[in-house]
Amino acid sequence: MTAIATTPATPAPIGADPVPVTPERWPRRMWGLLIVLCVVLFLDGLDISMVGVALPSIGGELGLTTSSLQWIVSGYVLGYGGLLLLGGRTADLLGRRDVFLIALAVFAVASLLGGLVDSGPLLIATRFIKGVSAAFTAPTGLSIITTTFAEGKARNKALSIYTVFGASGYSSGLVFGGLMTGLGWRWTFLLPVPIAAGALLAAWFLIPRDKPATEGGHDILGALFSTGGMLLLVYTVVAAPEHGWGSPLTLLSFAGAIALLAAFIVVERKVEHPLVRLSILKKGTLLRANIAVIALGGSYMSFQFMVSLYLQQALGWSPLEMALALLPAGLLVAFSAPFAGNLIDRFGTARFIIGGLTALTVGYVLFLRIDVHPVYATMILPSVLLLGMGFALGFPSINVQATAGIHDDEQGLAAGLVQTGMQVGSALVLAVTTAIIATDNATPSAEETLSAFRPGLIFVTFVALAGLLVVLTPLLRRRRGRHEAGRATT
Repeated sequence: MTAIATTPATPAPIGADPVPVTPERWPRRMWGLLIVLCVVLFLDGLDISMVGVALPSIGGELGLTTSSLQWIVSGYVLGYGGLLLLGGRTADLLGRRDVFLIALAVFAVASLLGGLVDSGPLLIATRFIKGVSAAFTAPTGLSIITTTFAEGKARNKALSIYTVFGASGYSSGLVFGGLMTGLGWRWTFLLPVPIAAGALLAAWFLIPRDKPATEGGHDILGALFSTGGMLLLVYTVVAAPEHGWGSPLTLLSFAGAIALLAAFIVVERKVEHPLVRLSILKKGTLLRANIAVIALGGSYMSFQFMVSLYLQQALGWSPLEMALALLPAGLLVAFSAPFAGNLIDRFGTARFIIGGLTALTVGYVLFLRIDVHPVYATMILPSVLLLGMGFALGFPSINVQATAGIHDDEQGLAAGLVQTGMQVGSALVLAVTTAIIATDNATPSAEETLSAFRPGLIFVTFVALAGLLVVLTPLLRRRRGRHEAGRATT
């Protein structure tokens, strides 16, 4: 087979994986590998959206308040965001195949346990464990793709297919979540078990064995400081609405998180083989990708949390009705994602990220018109379609931009950084949103619920807009520089 032309790459360091050269026609084993990784991403999207639909039913059966229900989401995010950096770097250092298989097995077991428990704290614990497992599967899966498919056309195509499965998992999860919740919310936890087991069996045969890095230490001290700091930071922000933002416990926890993260930075600057090479953060495209993904994921997770509770608890919609209401967003991403790779090749990532955040912001602004008797076609559907467009444009572009130009031996690190940004950012935004929408009335009316939720909707709109402005700044500076240069030559 003839090899396609790829983007020139800097030679990998000694001991790193060789720069991949992807054949023009992918062999069946390469397709099989990609499909297995896509199924695991599909499973992640399926799980997140199903649980989101089931939240009101879980709260009703287990007697959980809105702040407690937040922990069903945030418990997952806590484990995910807290260990992502460690997960991505562990894959680089210990071998991607072994890390991926072990983490996927843990995910399957935690899913089974989640469907069997009878208390809120135990359910939250299983969500935390699933988040921990995802902290290893997500960056590892992405780094397997980026080290298997050459940077450029082949990688962009693989990542666009990868995005299709993620979007399909999310959109399918909305439907299955509505159906499974109708049978009982426990089925939303049990359904992923056979899928994860099948993916684990296929991954065992299809993911090639790789050698751990022959150079570079494991930086145990850095791993402890970074993991402890991220876990404490996310926990503090999530728990702050319950304890009070100005309470001694919250302030002490913030101080502890800052101290741990500061110690991590000191260690990374001095250790011979750091967990995170801090200079990688100087890469502007990676930094902007992280800011964009915080705005994208953080705003939408909070939006879905509020909409799910409002439509089901306040307006009395069934889980399936609520799921179908949001389904067009997932379908739009699923149907458009196959074209993302070619469009990114043609227009670049920056324009797509800007377009995605713009669509997201406009969608939130339009949703602010919602009332207690919403007409779906005019009040909800336009926002849903714009949010789907925002993800379709932004999410694949962010992933491509985050890993572009990164050595293969740091692909797991780059993937871990951008996914850490999404998860930690989502936790922070959701925690603030939950604090904003808190109400003292145990059984608020639809009008009272909407009044309490509207400031939260304004907040998520601000988050998306802030991300857009940050991403736009370099483009505006370049245009201003070209304009001034043109004036100087006249």
